[in-house]
Amino acid sequence: MKTYILRRILYALPVIFGVMLITFVLFFYLTTPETIARQILGEKAKKEVIQSWIHMKGLDKPYFFNTEAPGIRKVTDTLFIDHIWSLVTFQFGNSYQDDKPIMNKIITRAGPSLTFTLPVFIMGLFLSISFSLIFAFFRATYIDKYGTFLCVLGMSIVIMIYIIGFQWLFSIKLKLFPISGWAEGTDKVRFILLPIFVGVIAGLGGSIRFYRTIMIEETTKDYVRTARSKGLNESLVLFKHILKNAMIPILTNAVMAIPFLFMGALLTENFFGIPGLGSFAVEALFSNDFPSIKAVIYIGAILYQIGLILTDISYALVDPRVVFE
Repeated sequence: MKTYILRRILYALPVIFGVMLITFVLFFYLTTPETIARQILGEKAKKEVIQSWIHMKGLDKPYFFNTEAPGIRKVTDTLFIDHIWSLVTFQFGNSYQDDKPIMNKIITRAGPSLTFTLPVFIMGLFLSISFSLIFAFFRATYIDKYGTFLCVLGMSIVIMIYIIGFQWLFSIKLKLFPISGWAEGTDKVRFILLPIFVGVIAGLGGSIRFYRTIMIEETTKDYVRTARSKGLNESLVLFKHILKNAMIPILTNAVMAIPFLFMGALLTENFFGIPGLGSFAVEALFSNDFPSIKAVIYIGAILYQIGLILTDISYALVDPRVVFE
């Protein structure tokens, strides 16, 4: 197992390096330091002010080879090495927007994101598995048919409609929840309930259909027919045997979602005023805050690779047939 985990980590390194390389190309080859400076300072900024800002941010260095530097610094004193080193050491620098440390912002905003995404993840997983088991139990009945229809209908509605519709109904008309905003301590509960409700409902249709397909596929296996032929209760077959053997695809879907819990939900956080990493990414994108965007992309890539490794490890924990050589 240790050898396998080490090998998986080594496999992940080229992927993460590829993300670093792509972000460098996007931020420095497809745009120029002058373009970045004008987006931050304004189109009417004087040329001297732009050049001063570029020099202060260290964006006036050559990309890969510095002919004016001595010795090894010809390679190390470049934009590419600065870019790679800042990501590897998690020294993302300061934001272009307010000149505050980006790492502090990420740490601060991770809490509100988890406050929103963790309940959505737990409640969504529980409800999805429960309803998928019910639909599998009542397969080909009106419960299954109408339930599947509602799932397809829910999948067809974009999350923007859920956000606007729920804000209009529960905040404007019924006045049960604030339309948006945030508070610390126990006061945050009244602000977070509606976004959690939106997040759960919006993701329920696709998840139930996915898990329902898994459950129904398991019901056609030989071990299920054997269990039924022995006279076992249908609910016992469903919950003890089918659910247990369906855990690998369920774990794949669930564990892969864990890294995204830290990254938040872009639209939901932005519309409900949750100061999490999702809204942080949107703010950085609209304000052309390239260091912040670069940091979010890099952390997202690392969390995604961690999710892949945890998924593989979880296979061995639930299925004794899985052996890592």
